[in-house]
Amino acid sequence: MRTHLMSTHLMRLHQMPVHGKLAAVSDVAEQELVQEWHELLARYSAVFSTLECRLQERHGIGANEFEALERVATGDSKCRSADLTEAIHLSQSATSRLVARLEKEGLVERALCEVDRRGIFVTLTDAGRERYLAAKRTHREVLNETLR
Repeated sequence: MRTHLMSTHLMRLHQMPVHGKLAAVSDVAEQELVQEWHELLARYSAVFSTLECRLQERHGIGANEFEALERVATGDSKCRSADLTEAIHLSQSATSRLVARLEKEGLVERALCEVDRRGIFVTLTDAGRERYLAAKRTHREVLNETLR
């Protein structure tokens, strides 16, 4: 609903004349939209920073590492590397480096897809599942504190 309202505001901004009282209304709508964007960025930053600190302190992983572990853990016990890239909102190279770090720590394993040799699957190890389950409590605690 809110996204629809924002896109409606943007459409109106482009359709309105840029003179007289209509311009003032579009300026107000634009300012409200930008203010909402800044508030969203500030909230995201606060939540992400808290997650990053707590997960690192308690479990030795960052927020992105947790997101990767969660995507693999909640999938069908494995996740295509390309799907992981899309799910955790990182570039392909950044995701590859993240998976390499998790693999080095013994939390995940990579395997080639039997059907498509270009595809790579990421699976959790037992240690990865244990770390994920422990970190999940911290993750949910932070979300509850910062988002409610």
